Amino acid sequence: MTHVRPGQLKIYLGAAPGVGKTCRMLDEGRRRAARGADVVVGLVECRRRPHTESLLTEAEAAGLDVVERARVRYRGGEFTELDLDAVLARGPEVVLVDDLAHTNVPGAGRNPKRWQDVDRLLTAGIDVVTTVNIEHLESLKDVVEKITKMPQAETVPDDVVRRAHQIELVDVAPESLRRRMAHGNIHAPEKVDAALANYFRTGNLTALRQLALLWVADRVDEALQAYRSEHNIGGVWETRERVVVGLTGGPEGDTLIRRAARIADRSVGGELLAVHIARSDGLAAGTSHASLTRQRRLVEDLGGSYHSVVGDDIATALVEFARAENATQLVLGSSRRGRVERFLTGRGTGEAVVEASGDIDVHTVTHERAGAGTLLPSRRRTLSGPRRVGGPVAGLLLPVVLTLLLDLDMAREHLNLTSEALLFLLAVVGVACIGGVLSAVVASVTASLLLNYWFMPPVGHFTLGDPNSMLALVVFAIVAATVAAVVDRSLRLSRRSARATAEAETMSSLAGTIVRGGQPIPALLERAREAFGVAAAELVAEPPDASDAAVTAVPAGADAYLVLRGRPLPSADRRVLAAFAAHVGAAVERARLAEAAAEVEPVKAADRMRTALLRAVGHDLRTPLAAALAAIGSLRSRDLDFSEHDREELLATADESMAKLNRLVDNLLDMSRLQAGALKLELRDTALEEVLPPALDSLPDHCPVETGSLEEIPAVLADPPLLERVIANLVGNAARHTPAGGKVLITASALAGRVELRVVDRGPGLPPADRDRVFEPFQRLGDTDNTTGLGLGLALSRGLAEAMDGTLTPEDTPGGGLTMVLSLPFAERVRAVERVREVNGARGPGVWHSERL
Repeated sequence: MTHVRPGQLKIYLGAAPGVGKTCRMLDEGRRRAARGADVVVGLVECRRRPHTESLLTEAEAAGLDVVERARVRYRGGEFTELDLDAVLARGPEVVLVDDLAHTNVPGAGRNPKRWQDVDRLLTAGIDVVTTVNIEHLESLKDVVEKITKMPQAETVPDDVVRRAHQIELVDVAPESLRRRMAHGNIHAPEKVDAALANYFRTGNLTALRQLALLWVADRVDEALQAYRSEHNIGGVWETRERVVVGLTGGPEGDTLIRRAARIADRSVGGELLAVHIARSDGLAAGTSHASLTRQRRLVEDLGGSYHSVVGDDIATALVEFARAENATQLVLGSSRRGRVERFLTGRGTGEAVVEASGDIDVHTVTHERAGAGTLLPSRRRTLSGPRRVGGPVAGLLLPVVLTLLLDLDMAREHLNLTSEALLFLLAVVGVACIGGVLSAVVASVTASLLLNYWFMPPVGHFTLGDPNSMLALVVFAIVAATVAAVVDRSLRLSRRSARATAEAETMSSLAGTIVRGGQPIPALLERAREAFGVAAAELVAEPPDASDAAVTAVPAGADAYLVLRGRPLPSADRRVLAAFAAHVGAAVERARLAEAAAEVEPVKAADRMRTALLRAVGHDLRTPLAAALAAIGSLRSRDLDFSEHDREELLATADESMAKLNRLVDNLLDMSRLQAGALKLELRDTALEEVLPPALDSLPDHCPVETGSLEEIPAVLADPPLLERVIANLVGNAARHTPAGGKVLITASALAGRVELRVVDRGPGLPPADRDRVFEPFQRLGDTDNTTGLGLGLALSRGLAEAMDGTLTPEDTPGGGLTMVLSLPFAERVRAVERVREVNGARGPGVWHSERL
């Protein structure tokens, strides 16, 4: 079987519509075709832009094949989409596909989204050149909506864009883009004023441009980091300011973080990174995890990122991390050690970092704990290298120095043998505390020999055969060994206690990740990778090959395994790893349950709808039916003799009841068709004067209505019977809430290619919190009054309006009341494709991965 090379994706990214992405894509296609590549045009959206249309014509003239679009009928209209099957059958080298975030019309092909069609082309080995706007990136959807005040229904996952082989920014200054709009090069003339006043405001375009520039800058930075890692480049390339702040978990961390954030903010695009160096087994005993958690939140609130790095030598690990991140500056706190401690222990972390930093600037920040002594327990749970070396040396030198001091005349005159022996014993105990058992043995032997030779008679001779001398030597050795054993045991107990505390706090933080919800699996994998100091952590469905010692795998629930790659883990760490796996398994199970719940929710919603319908129709169908039957039964009765007036009144009652019943059944049928997507539309030029009179005629006589002038209002693109139903429902709803003696006002206006019809009442109005709820079907069931209908009128009206590419929104009436605003497009405006939101399913095992570059 021949292996097909995946195609390469090139994306032209823009800050807003009209910057020239499609034109650049067509130019790219022509250049590749001129170099001999087989290039076809899969789909290009010209949007009636003359320059784009001329470029497409030139591309066809230059020999580019244009694949005919697939035609799809949907809700009474005909639309065109990318013909994926035709492109695959053609099998070109390169295909041009515009608008990556586009949602396909239902029934148009294999996939609901165009980016999924592009993925299929890439899998088939076809290179794709495409376009996308920054507003369509999933991660920036909320940000763009806050800036432009316009929701984005079409999005593309960031990962799809990140995987592109090339991303090229098409950048245009906001002023130039607004000139293009004003000249009619982007939208049709009737839309220009509204666009310039809303989406295409200078502030909006500037903010979108900044988003695009920063997003592309981050992708360039990722590529640079990958290149440096691939070529083992350790030097700092000062392409942007990156400030790394080292955290120990002490109280000075907040001060350091804020200081580093101010340094990063001084340069445009500056980046803040906080790092904590943990011991090699990943459990940072002696560190306040509560403080680190608080400081991590502070870093993230300030726009930075938090990292945990494993390393025995803090200075080396800190500098290596800074170089790996291409940092330009390092921020450290001044030492908490006092003068005596610095004298005894020598060079500290700060001095070591300065010596190893090279071309990285190091800032040492003072704080309230500077020089006050170590607040946290020592990081060393076993004897450090200096103590292991210095202990035996002290065991040899300290007794010699003491001997020289005691041999002075002044000491000889005031001290006797007992005092001298106690001083030697004190020296031995001190060496045992410093260097452990080996140092204690060396010190005891040295001290006993010197005491025997210089101070025990006969002075100047060894008297090891004497029982007293042997007893002194044995006592020295026993005392030294005992003290060393106690010190060693204390260190071991301290290590166990610190490790147990660290394990408990680590498990607590993991549990918090699960409880907080969201997407905890990537966070747990990253936490596992950092905690155990491995190169990668991933969640897979099948266990890996067990022959690799650098790979550790533990079960994480049904059909899921947590795999760590990079170094073999000691048995002491596997207990903690099992706890990590248990938490990951819980997160996986939670994701599966969420997926199952998402699948069941539509069924539950349909069931609730059916239940509500059955409860509601009992009253609302029975009431008019009973009234009509009673009236007709009375008229047919031979025992009763009605006057002409009574007969007319009974016939009117029957007629009104049957009309009400007919409207109710029509509403139910239309709502069912809307929800099933089976409502057929016949859109045509429709004047408001055409539909308003019959809509008002269908209402009861007690609905007083006042209409404004509609003569200069353009015709709209609508289905006349459906528009009549919408207006009738809106006016009837307004009449029910209008006080006695008041009137319902109907006005209309035209703006930016749309007609806005307003139905105004002077009733009690509607609180903002209930403005979405009022459009829910059967919402009256929760009200205190169920006698006025099913509550389908507004729900049906909004559904019909949206089916005709319109909107229905409530507004406050000045002076009190509610105004329903129905917005529809001009008749000459081409009806846009109704967008269908994509529902993303929960991810399963095998797709989560965390890796260190």
